[in-house]
Amino acid sequence: MRFICPLIVVNNIEASRSFYENVLNQKVQCDFGENVSFEGGFAIHLKSHFSDLINVNENNIVQKSNNSELYFEENDLDNFLQKLKDVDSIKYVHELKEQPWGQRVVRFYDPDMHIVEVGEPMESVVKRFLSKGLSIEETVKRTLMPEEFVRQCL
Repeated sequence: MRFICPLIVVNNIEASRSFYENVLNQKVQCDFGENVSFEGGFAIHLKSHFSDLINVNENNIVQKSNNSELYFEENDLDNFLQKLKDVDSIKYVHELKEQPWGQRVVRFYDPDMHIVEVGEPMESVVKRFLSKGLSIEETVKRTLMPEEFVRQCL
């Protein structure tokens, strides 16, 4: 068996497609009308069509459950944060914060209230700590990354 991708259900396929293309720079892999898959490895599916496929009333597909998220990494997180500020419709779960392991992340909702997390790659976190003068051992302890990974980031 092979896992293919996560699929999230959306109310408006055009609005969601536009959000993922324009805000998160995702490229469409396939567009089947009521189902769109992205090169990043996830898909969106129109709620009305999806509810028919699984034989449930649309009201039984709940928004804003806060029980999952789509996770993205961005090398230029500061520039991305500025881009987000220019999108009036963004509703934040939380603005920029640093995780206990040092990674900076932001979480917000897509148009259908699915959580989206955008964080800096761990390689960037390691390089940031090393550039601030932390030793390899201190960086391993702080980031929880293996020493081999930290050394590869030098």
